[in-house]
Amino acid sequence: MTTSRFRVALTADFYDEEGRLKYADVGLDRLDAVPGIDVSRFPEHRPEIDPEQLSAVHGVLVLTPCVTARSLSSAADLLAIARFGVGYDSVDIAACTAADVAVCITAGAVDHSVAEATVGWMLALTHHVRAKDQLVRESRWNERSRYMGMELRGRTLGLVGFGGIGRAVVRLLSGFDMQPPLVFDPFVPSNVIEAAGGRSVSLDELLSGSDFVSLHCPLNDQTRNLIGARELALMQPTAYLLNTARGGIINESALYDALSERRIAGAALDCFAVEPPPTPPLFSQLDNVLLAPHAIAWTDELFREIGRTACQSLADIARGCRPHGLVNPEVLERPGFQDKWCRLRRA
Repeated sequence: MTTSRFRVALTADFYDEEGRLKYADVGLDRLDAVPGIDVSRFPEHRPEIDPEQLSAVHGVLVLTPCVTARSLSSAADLLAIARFGVGYDSVDIAACTAADVAVCITAGAVDHSVAEATVGWMLALTHHVRAKDQLVRESRWNERSRYMGMELRGRTLGLVGFGGIGRAVVRLLSGFDMQPPLVFDPFVPSNVIEAAGGRSVSLDELLSGSDFVSLHCPLNDQTRNLIGARELALMQPTAYLLNTARGGIINESALYDALSERRIAGAALDCFAVEPPPTPPLFSQLDNVLLAPHAIAWTDELFREIGRTACQSLADIARGCRPHGLVNPEVLERPGFQDKWCRLRRA
């Protein structure tokens, strides 16, 4: 049956047990502003979206569930999946394209929040914030001289990945009088890196020459276990490793060994190979690591910007326009996608 209504569903993890949105603003006003869009929610959360959840919708806003080829097996009317974020390793892009489904991410919307969290972590690590907090709580005031910090001034940041987040980190750090950042990103021309104030180097040169190594690259076949035992051995013993990108980029067993043996100074980890990690988490007993539940950058402002960007992409599809952040642009030219798009727009 053809219809001019555009049906959007949100995955159930946007809502609490009472059916209320968990977050102050996820951009639904962008959908409300377009006539003909109906918004609903999945009745239950499933780690992998089931086919029946997609059988009656044209667009879906996805927070954490995976989208697989199986998920898409009954998606005859589905036009678009909007990921609530910039990562899409949880979405089978090839399967979506084969099923004539556009996949959108919120490129640009996360840049400031993640960059700000990265800088905050750099300061927390070098000033031993966690340890000094414990000194007061445990009445160990006289031990404070054991925890001398390290300023950012004069230090070198190494960025693995130089997309929007990496560039935002450089901008935020511009007032800290650091050395020009080292950048490893084979997909960004060296002149672009240099124009932003950085220096393009190999991964090995970055690891050996940086006081901080911060990961801002996607997780894929090329980056999985990118930082393993060999790479960690190249880092300076006074250096810190930060990961706000994706679990799986770092070999966690190798990192645990390097941290527990004090071969690097410390780490800050927002993401893990398995989420949530096993109980107890591998790094939980180490005092030179900061941990967060893949939420270090979560703010009301971040969710508002991500939501508005994602919902605008769905609204654009509903209006027959090319959406922002399209991961598989070739899908727009596929006859199957065009047929679904035309069926939707027919009165």
